[in-house]
Amino acid sequence: MKSSKMTIGLIVAAGFLAMNGCSTYNNLVSMSEDVDQAWASVENQYQRRFDLIPNLVNTVKGYAKHESETFQGVTNARAGIPQQNSAAVDSATEELMNSYNQAQNLQNGANADDQSLQKYSSAQNGLNRALSVYVNAVHEAYPDLKANENFKDLQTQLEGTENRIATERKSYTEVAREYNIAVRRFPGNIWAGVFGFKAKPQFKAEEGAEKATKVEF
Repeated sequence: MKSSKMTIGLIVAAGFLAMNGCSTYNNLVSMSEDVDQAWASVENQYQRRFDLIPNLVNTVKGYAKHESETFQGVTNARAGIPQQNSAAVDSATEELMNSYNQAQNLQNGANADDQSLQKYSSAQNGLNRALSVYVNAVHEAYPDLKANENFKDLQTQLEGTENRIATERKSYTEVAREYNIAVRRFPGNIWAGVFGFKAKPQFKAEEGAEKATKVEF
């Protein structure tokens, strides 16, 4: 009789563990998918910025060429004033494209682990700062460019993209935090280890992030 009760008890315990493990596994799968989806949304906004920046640069180059041809022979042009402003834009353009290429080259596996994500995030923040410097240089060199419809449209799209990047990063941070808690909290951490679920990397604030450069359009 004792043996029978013990057997039944073991069966019940095994069934409970199996049900708990199955429930935990399914929950972790769902939460992991939520994190991956949130990261995809972050990437989409970064890609949108990647797509817009070359268009902005080409629009400025086209306007600069037009202005240079228009102002040939004008006193200010001969005095070197437009050329000085143009040199500042050229320098800012070079820095922007260097930052652009660096950020693009880090896209693959950007959220593979904490180190990869922080490196990628740092490159994206560097691109944001370079874009801000570039926009300021363009505004100073070509104040009339603000009236250009194509330029205005690109500025509006970039400004909206910067806002969406911040929103999607916040969403990713929230779902990744919930997932990481589930992976690390007992007894879920046991099943997470059994099934191979690992914590997801999180964005971390860089030093001086409280004074992060904002792109002013």
